[in-house]
Amino acid sequence: MIHTPNPPPILYSFLSLFLFFHLKILTRNKSYSRHKIKMEAKQTSVLLIGILLVIVSIANADSSTQVLVKKVKGKKFEELFAKRNSPVAHAAGFWDYKSFITASALYQPHGFGTTGNKTTQMKEIAAFLGHVGSQTSCGYGVATGGPTAWGLCYNKEMSPPHEYCDDFYKYTYPCAPGAGYYGRGALPIYWQYNYGKIGEALNVDLLNHPEYIEQNATLAFQAAIHTWVTPMKKGQPSAHEAFVGTWKPTKNDTLAKRFPGFGTTMNILYGDRTCGKGDVDDMNTVVSHYLYYLDLMGVGREEGGPHEVLTCAEQKPFNPSASTQASSR
Repeated sequence: MIHTPNPPPILYSFLSLFLFFHLKILTRNKSYSRHKIKMEAKQTSVLLIGILLVIVSIANADSSTQVLVKKVKGKKFEELFAKRNSPVAHAAGFWDYKSFITASALYQPHGFGTTGNKTTQMKEIAAFLGHVGSQTSCGYGVATGGPTAWGLCYNKEMSPPHEYCDDFYKYTYPCAPGAGYYGRGALPIYWQYNYGKIGEALNVDLLNHPEYIEQNATLAFQAAIHTWVTPMKKGQPSAHEAFVGTWKPTKNDTLAKRFPGFGTTMNILYGDRTCGKGDVDDMNTVVSHYLYYLDLMGVGREEGGPHEVLTCAEQKPFNPSASTQASSR
C-alpha cells in the first residue's frame, strides 16, 4: 500500500486561517444557527483537507518521478533498450520511458531505487532491468548490437502452446471464458492465479482482462515492479529485499548457498528453472544483461560481485517444483 504523505505545516496554517475567516463570515449571517455554523465548518474542513491531500500527493508523485529521472534519464533508457523499436521487434512502439518512470515512482515509497547509497540504488535499477531485458529479448548470438541490446522486444508470448488455465484454482481464480493467461508484461505473467493475485494487488481486474497487460505499458511495468518488491511466499524475501541487503539469511539459507545479491533474485523469480544447475545458459543470459546494464549506467560490471553472489548456480531453490522434489526422493 502506498502511504499518502502528511501535509506540511504551512498547509495546516493555510487551512486554519481559511476556517477562521470563513467562520467570521458565517457568524455575521444572522440566519445561521450555531448548529448550522458548526455543520458547515465541519464540511468545509473535510473538503479542504481532501483538496490539500490531493495537492500534496500530486507534488509528492512529481518529486518521486524526479528522483528516478536523475538516475535513469531518457537518453540512457534509449541506450539500455536500443533495439526495442526496431522494425523486427514484436512490440515496437509499445514500451516507452515515461511508462517506466511513472510506474517506478509508485514503488519508491517501498524502497525501489531509493534504498541504500547511490551505487546500491543504481545497481538495483540495473538488476531489475536486467531481468526485464533478458525476459523480453528477441536477441540472439549474432543479432545486430549483440543479444543484450534487444530487451523489451516482446510484450507478450508469441504462439502460446495453451491457455495457462489451471483447474486446481477454478474456485479461487476461475478462468474467464475466452481469456488466455499466457506470458505478458515486462516480467511475464503466466497462469490465471498469478494474474488474479497481481490484479488484486494493483486493484485492476486482470483475472477477467489479462489483455490489459499487453495494452498498457505503465501497467505492465507496474506489475513487474510489484513482483520485484513482493515476496513469493510468506517468510521469504522479495527480490528487492534480497538484492539491497535488507534480507538477513538464516542458517538454512547459508547452507543452501543463498546470499544477498543478484543471484538470489533469480532464485526468487525463477527457482529451479534457472538455479542450482551450474552455469547454464538461462542463468548466464540474465546475468549478462545485468552486467551490460551496469556498464551502460556508469556503475561498472565489477560492482556485480563475486560468482557466488552474482549467480545462483549452486543455490538450492527456495521453492522447488514438484518434478524436482520427486526426482530427489
